[in-house]
Amino acid sequence: MSSHPVRIGLVGYGFGGRYFHAPLLASAPACEFLGVVTRSPERRTELAGEHPGARAFDSLAELAAAGAEAVAISTPFDTHADLTREAIGLGLAVVCDKPFAPGAAAARELVELARREGVVLSTYQNRRWDSDLLTVRRLIAEGALGRVMRMESRFERFAPQPGPPAAGGGTLLDFGTHLVDQALLLFGPVDTVYGELHARKDLGGRDDECFVALTHASGVRTQLWGSWAEGAPGARFRISGTTGSYVVGGMDGQEDALVAGRSPATEGDRWGEEPPERWGRLLRGDSGETVPTERGRWDTYYPAFAAAVRGEGDVPVDPMDSVAGLVVLDAARTSAAEHRVVTLPSAEQAGAGSAP
Repeated sequence: MSSHPVRIGLVGYGFGGRYFHAPLLASAPACEFLGVVTRSPERRTELAGEHPGARAFDSLAELAAAGAEAVAISTPFDTHADLTREAIGLGLAVVCDKPFAPGAAAARELVELARREGVVLSTYQNRRWDSDLLTVRRLIAEGALGRVMRMESRFERFAPQPGPPAAGGGTLLDFGTHLVDQALLLFGPVDTVYGELHARKDLGGRDDECFVALTHASGVRTQLWGSWAEGAPGARFRISGTTGSYVVGGMDGQEDALVAGRSPATEGDRWGEEPPERWGRLLRGDSGETVPTERGRWDTYYPAFAAAVRGEGDVPVDPMDSVAGLVVLDAARTSAAEHRVVTLPSAEQAGAGSAP
């Protein structure tokens, strides 16, 4: 790759910006982390203590004037589209956090705008590089499960005060974005969508639980659960095939590592490793075996994005994949509201299932 790191900034220094983006940007040798657009005195103090070489900026325009070539947007979901549009107008390559936009139509407009302006655009679907998902992909590629028939996938947590943060827009847009993206990545476009949502008046109508059932054109059925109110979280994955099933519990450990102050820069080759006690099992009735978990690789996203900015590779996540995911999420919301199964025209899901 080019010897000149891509000069990149970040918009937002809340939980996502502080833990999911800044440490990975600062750890990526292909990137020069310029700083963060935030006017919050508290956030600026945190930034100065955690990344002393990074500046605080008042606006995207100020970041661009400081020489930025790219920006990562990690702000409340309802600001994503406007900030992405502004960044594209400034000629900045863009990484936008999930959900990319409130719905598929708005997301598609942003993709078309970026193409017209010749700006590199990608979405931050970091969960494509979770250790458990990478293990699932390996097992499927090896044929260890036979022909896959069904996947159960869960993002379930129990919060002290159950309910998704307002910044995420509800569980379907928050956890559901990852769940659906992973399902499309593994098994391709969807024929039918069924959804259930549990919305709460005390959360402004946001849903704290969601269930989505998909039938893929490939014939695989996926059942997806998201919850901020589950006292007994289920298995992260159960993948059922004709010759066996793979089951793994718990969440990938990269989030906890980043929150604890560790990063690819501090951990080196140990980054993303899961201890043996967290490995999943390949089961065949009463018999089974423990399967080593792949190393989680969130650290690969920003080097790949930097290569795309330099014209030396594809973006790590095609934004049209996120459009395809939002088509499914829109249908799940319609299904829940109208109590019916929604059939999707295949043309609406262009790009679904492309690999990272």
